[in-house]
Amino acid sequence: MRLEGKVALITGGTSGIGSATAMRFASEGAAVAITGRDADRGGQVVQTIITNGGKALFIRSDVRFADECRRAVDETLERFGRIDVLFNNAGVFHPRTVPECTEEEWDETIDSSLKGAFLMSKYALPSMIERGSGSIIHTSSGWGILGGDKAAAYCAAKGGLIIMAKAMAIDHGPDGIRVNCVCPGDVITPMLPDDAAKRGMDWEEYAAGAAERPLGRIGTADEIADAVLFLASDESSFVTGEALVVDGGGVAG
Repeated sequence: MRLEGKVALITGGTSGIGSATAMRFASEGAAVAITGRDADRGGQVVQTIITNGGKALFIRSDVRFADECRRAVDETLERFGRIDVLFNNAGVFHPRTVPECTEEEWDETIDSSLKGAFLMSKYALPSMIERGSGSIIHTSSGWGILGGDKAAAYCAAKGGLIIMAKAMAIDHGPDGIRVNCVCPGDVITPMLPDDAAKRGMDWEEYAAGAAERPLGRIGTADEIADAVLFLASDESSFVTGEALVVDGGGVAG
């Protein structure tokens, strides 16, 4: 198993890409700590992992706040003794242009994705540096590379994550720590139909547009989880500072 004996901490781990990755990591031998704001969903993910013979912990935490990020790291270390993989996956999306975007929506988007990844990394890195190894992965997006319509705050946050990952890779490569981004395209998660509704589109119309890419379909959370597993495992031991696009060819097209 590719993560045997490793410990992974995953933010936004209660649904979508986060929960799919938690279960994938657990199936590969990792003990998994997940964070999120919904204790019911978090408990369900943990119970599924435990029922399948894995080790898991849910920590109710909001990555927008430093104290809660520090606590999530501390509780993971207390329970499992180490952190080998940090997957900064938490985020929100508001379909807004700059004039439409409220200050509250801007702050929530930036704080959930970019600031949250900064804070979680800040508190997880010392233990990784002490041990001389680790893998940190941020969830960015194809729109963090190319931009997209009615998504100014989201694109700013996701683009910032890519550049932050490159800076962190330079700073912490000598410490034995790799830092990368995974950049999904449209993926079947709760966020996608929510976006369709906020844009005033019916699901069929929205899904047809999202599938307009070389592979001709929307991705699945499991497909993104497989890419995150690659970045977390020793299979990517010479990969750092990269943005791995997993979008069915949308950026290429």
